[in-house]
Amino acid sequence: MNNPGSTKTTGGDGTPGVPKLILMTADPIGGVWNYVLELSRGLAPHGVHIALATMGRPLSPGQRREVADETNVTLYESGYRLEWMENPWGDVDQCGDWLLSLEAELKPDLVHLNGYVHASLPWRSPCLVVAHSCVLSWWEAVRGEQAPQRLDVYRTRVARGLAAADLVAAPSSAMLDCIRRLYLPLPDAQVVYNARGRTRFRPGRKEDFILSVGRVWDEAKNIGALVRNAYDLPWPVYVAGEINQPGGGAANVDGVNRLGFLAPESLAPWYAAAAIYVLPARYEPFGLTVLEAALSGCALVLGDIPSLRELWDGAALFVDPDSATDLQKQLRALCADRSRQASLREKALERSRSFSAARMTDGYLALYSRLRAGRAVEIGG
Repeated sequence: MNNPGSTKTTGGDGTPGVPKLILMTADPIGGVWNYVLELSRGLAPHGVHIALATMGRPLSPGQRREVADETNVTLYESGYRLEWMENPWGDVDQCGDWLLSLEAELKPDLVHLNGYVHASLPWRSPCLVVAHSCVLSWWEAVRGEQAPQRLDVYRTRVARGLAAADLVAAPSSAMLDCIRRLYLPLPDAQVVYNARGRTRFRPGRKEDFILSVGRVWDEAKNIGALVRNAYDLPWPVYVAGEINQPGGGAANVDGVNRLGFLAPESLAPWYAAAAIYVLPARYEPFGLTVLEAALSGCALVLGDIPSLRELWDGAALFVDPDSATDLQKQLRALCADRSRQASLREKALERSRSFSAARMTDGYLALYSRLRAGRAVEIGG
């Protein structure tokens, strides 16, 4: 595992090292939201404050409460469309103006973007881009073909942002490989694995049911494959997550027990009780829900894709995400094999300890230190 967290940082007093204030972007739609809050919690003991600029859609009441719980986070909310949405570019440009105005007002020590395009703005502060996912790699994995020409503007603007960033990071080597192949070589880019706090997710008394968590409508998560097989499985299936698509319409959840969208504190008891967790993903650059399930002692059944192999090889059962027969066969066999369930649970729990919040925080502090040191050298000539 790549461990950029081994780099030593220094004090946050205006010299290169730990920043006092970071302007960070996020959207409340996917896993980036939980990643940002986890990182903010890790940075708090180091005296780092986060000015969190959100876009994409309004925060839910639960998300507002989550932000309020983090004393080192100040929220700046907008509703600008995200760069991966349909026809976003007018909103993306207006959002860029808004972000630059926030930088001018707040004067952060650095900018941490959880997107690409805005890295090409004329920032005064050093800029980190974290590559959580991208439309082109999503398209290849989900549709099995190269992204169409209509996405050329997206391709061009993402490449421009990556080229302008002072440093690029990704949550897995598989995701970084995609970015390098599809956009730019980025020889100095780094991998920092995501994390979830161990105190939030713990194993409990296991019950005979299967759990899956994620955007049910998203073809990348491929939860629909589990839904379609649920009638033929010996154990009940519970699914938590959004079924309504952002552009309208809803996923079919017939045949499973639908839990709806649940906040982390409401999800934790379900993870704790579930004997098996399933995510037959076609595309998943990291997979925070998989880590949450592993921390909760679930036996993992995952789509056989490079990122999930990188993170969970030897600690999970892998299935062909495009084979309903394989998924059904493997789940039926696992439900009947208590010994294998126990072995997989133990291995997943052990592997989950590799993805600690402290290690992620140290990794980002190291990147921040590099950014600030590089800018100091640049200013000093």
